[in-house]
Amino acid sequence: MTALIQQRCQPIPKGSAALSVDETSRLLLQIDQWTLITNPLAIEREFRFKNYYETQAFVNAVVWIAHREDHHPDISFGYNRGRVRYNTHSVGGLSINDFICAAKIDALLH
Repeated sequence: MTALIQQRCQPIPKGSAALSVDETSRLLLQIDQWTLITNPLAIEREFRFKNYYETQAFVNAVVWIAHREDHHPDISFGYNRGRVRYNTHSVGGLSINDFICAAKIDALLH
């Protein structure tokens, strides 16, 4: 399989199923420091920064990725932290698109 960061999000066909537990576990190994949240099922990561400017720059970069991939996370942020959460509402759980976007966000910091 192509590395997550090299993939692009694809539209999820209507009626598609969420990823299985095995698929989710395998993909979690490919993203750094993301946590599986169970209610509702999602992946989430908190990021820390030196100041508000760095936090806002990060949030803007995440928004750019979301726009480019047409896959949008829940984002919350404060002075020196940002939290990003992905799930795919149309499947009622996680899809490959969640992991592709998480990998692209990780790449912002490497």
